[in-house]
Amino acid sequence: MVTITPAVLSQLPLSAIETVVFYKRDEITTDLICCDVEVARRVWTFHEEATGWAGLIAHLSALPGFRDDWYEAVVKPPFATSETVAFKRQ
Repeated sequence: MVTITPAVLSQLPLSAIETVVFYKRDEITTDLICCDVEVARRVWTFHEEATGWAGLIAHLSALPGFRDDWYEAVVKPPFATSETVAFKRQ
């Protein structure tokens, strides 16, 4: 499991982030919220149980035009993927 540290966040400079996509993964009895961050054609995948998740969300929230309602868009309905693009560089 990836720990989201300041060193990891430094590899995700806001000016280089191309897309941020949130989605759910069905884990049989629960859903796991995941996030893919694309930087320089590399996709970094994180999930809500990773240490440092709150720091990642705070970091991504600083992106211009970041979709603040991503959580509500992803959580319902239960057990559906609900892929939501929270940021896409124009």
